[in-house]
Amino acid sequence: MWRNKNVWIVLIGELIAGLGLWSGIIGNLEFMQEKVPSDFHKSLILASGLLAGVLTGPLAGKIIDQSKKKTVLIVSGIGRVLSVLFMFVAIATGSIWWMLLFLISLQISASFYFPALQATLPLIVKERDLLQLNGWHMNIATIARIAGTASAGLALVYWPIQSLYILSMIAYAVLLVFTYMLKIEEKEKEAQDVEKGKNGFKEVFPMLKENTPVLMTLILTLIPVLFLGSFNLIVINVSELQDSTSIKGIIYAVEGISFMIGTLVVKYIGQKWKTKNILFTFVLFIGFAEILLFFVENPFLTLLSFTLLGFSIGCFFPTALTIFQKQVPKAYHGRFFSFRSMLDRISFQVVLLSAGALLDLIGLAYMAVVFGTISISLSSFFLFQTKKRGVTFHSQTTEA
Repeated sequence: MWRNKNVWIVLIGELIAGLGLWSGIIGNLEFMQEKVPSDFHKSLILASGLLAGVLTGPLAGKIIDQSKKKTVLIVSGIGRVLSVLFMFVAIATGSIWWMLLFLISLQISASFYFPALQATLPLIVKERDLLQLNGWHMNIATIARIAGTASAGLALVYWPIQSLYILSMIAYAVLLVFTYMLKIEEKEKEAQDVEKGKNGFKEVFPMLKENTPVLMTLILTLIPVLFLGSFNLIVINVSELQDSTSIKGIIYAVEGISFMIGTLVVKYIGQKWKTKNILFTFVLFIGFAEILLFFVENPFLTLLSFTLLGFSIGCFFPTALTIFQKQVPKAYHGRFFSFRSMLDRISFQVVLLSAGALLDLIGLAYMAVVFGTISISLSSFFLFQTKKRGVTFHSQTTEA
């Protein structure tokens, strides 16, 4: 796999783009902290961008399945570069409305880019290398997140907030260059597949109904969203409760490093554990880690919670993504990953709004207990359902 130039192009491109993405996210948080006092209002702003991604999801799925993946990646990459211009206007005018335009345009581009990328990975490596590539891809994204948040925090000390978005624009432009360098062997679309692609998600739902392992895995991926969807709001609140600015960077670093360890270790865990055990063990761990945030005023227990969360998510997501890439027919990849992206965005919106409201009403400690209880309850319910229905999960050469 490591002799494959496409693999290096994808991973290096992800590293550079991730640096730009997280520089922009830190800039967004800084801008909102200055302009928006309410956590609920912050969540509404973030949710607006996600809504735009949901609305364009069906169109993105059809276009990805009917077009060459590389073309979709390039066009959406251009959109990401241009979207940053809106943020420069927002900073110059101090207007939240221009920030909304930035978030909306960025999410529309992402609704095309990420499903196309996930559909591209099975085209550049053999099936046996998919789990490893998925793990390394997430690993590189995490390295970029750690480096991006750390460098962005440092940049804010010496330079104005505009510098973060200059870095973002440069990073997205470099990613575009790397995308042009990709060499993907894509077969011409058969007439039957193109016709199916025109039907959009109508063809996805019967496929999911017949493919129970994929459907159950898709449902399980919603559980970590309770944490991921409220992550930035949680970090802001931890910082405020502990009266520490530096804790933000420490949390991102601890969670990110533990996530990286999880993505590396899961390959070896998969050789000894059944896939079902990996999926359910780590979603349960996520629930317990969320409950641990009840002790948010204790710095050690807070960092322990984020460590457990990061490791569990690092083990869970590469396994789930590999199941999707292998067990969903390739003719449906664009629409399925767009559908999954839409589902993620909808759940992110619900979590964002719920987290913003709960943080204002009951505070972080009790919100963590609510989220943890929901995660453990749903995990236990779906585990019972898989045993009752005799559902079989596949990943690499293992079965469960």
